[in-house]
Amino acid sequence: MIGGIGMTELIIILVIILIIFGAGKLPEIGGGIGKAIKNFKKASKEPDEIDVTPKVDGKEPPQDSTENRAS
Repeated sequence: MIGGIGMTELIIILVIILIIFGAGKLPEIGGGIGKAIKNFKKASKEPDEIDVTPKVDGKEPPQDSTENRAS
């Protein structure tokens, strides 16, 4: 049993999927699911934040002087 789903229920679900999508689409669906899982695993290993600050010649850009002014 997988999470409360027995072998009979699993076979019934697979037959319904086969009827809905047809035998020709199943490889495409399986490939799409595989790519989605691969991308999810890759994204979960990447750092949480991405620095999108543009850099000029490998240096930080100068700060805008209007940011430091008091209103």
